Amino acid sequence: MGRVLVTGGAGFIGSHICDKLIEIGHKVVCYDNLMTGYKENIEHLEGNINFSFIEGDIRDEEDLKRAMKGCTHVSHQAALGSVPRSIKNPILTNQINIQGSLNVLFAAKEHSIKRVVFASSSSVYGDNEDMPKNEERTGSVLSPYAVTKLAIEEYARVFSHVYDMETIGLRYFNVFGPRQSPEGAYAAVIPVFIDSIMDNISPTINGDGEQTRDFSYIDNVVDANILSLFEESEKSYGEVYNVACGETISINMLFKMIRETISRSTGSKLEIEAIHGPNRAGDIRDSLANLSKIKKDLGYIPKVFAKEGMIKTCEWHISNRG
Repeated sequence: MGRVLVTGGAGFIGSHICDKLIEIGHKVVCYDNLMTGYKENIEHLEGNINFSFIEGDIRDEEDLKRAMKGCTHVSHQAALGSVPRSIKNPILTNQINIQGSLNVLFAAKEHSIKRVVFASSSSVYGDNEDMPKNEERTGSVLSPYAVTKLAIEEYARVFSHVYDMETIGLRYFNVFGPRQSPEGAYAAVIPVFIDSIMDNISPTINGDGEQTRDFSYIDNVVDANILSLFEESEKSYGEVYNVACGETISINMLFKMIRETISRSTGSKLEIEAIHGPNRAGDIRDSLANLSKIKKDLGYIPKVFAKEGMIKTCEWHISNRG
């Protein structure tokens, strides 16, 4: 079994990857600066002999190299997320997402890490209006965040080519599920909707709400990461893959789905309505993933679709409200 360094391992996605790796028998080194991650996400793993936590920053080359010592694989999830945050602070976004990721790749090369799997984003499709989105056709990106993700994809491809490293990138499409925080100005739409509805506060939908997204439940994303880390598929090295469900939902429909799910779960009839604000800068209009490539190369098949995932997510938020 391997020893896997998970950067951003105390975050929403990273902590679930840590869970799965421990479950299937691997050793895990969780590396996180706790800027956007939370110790609560991994506290249930503390005391497990196969788990260790290091508080560290991917911008610190020496700390990163020390954390990577003895590891066989790297799951690179650490990033400063959010399109709006990147517009407000492009320099910090660049420092963490590009320089930090370059540090991860270089440290992996120096330690002869077997494979690096890293998180990219559907934001790299930018203004490309093709539906569904195909990995080979990106567009002009629309935010600093998307620039950083496109840059690290290119760095990983070059490292794979020049240094003969095994790198695989995963373009996440709107991941959701338990542990996704509703707190802060840059929280994702689903936990914000859930929190607002449960507090009987009308959430704001940006624009007309008819924009669509391909929402992917966290279990699907974890499966894609595990396959990418351990499947022997030489044609996947240096490649990037869409990770989603392959189904599209409008934001208006999403709001109604969450409201109905909470109504059923709590036994309360909720009639709250959303309000509409202006369009948000940097957002793409529509998003739907073509999953042919990841199915063919890595055997990925989404197992939890939006409706089932929404039930699981709402129930988690209901049971974990402070």
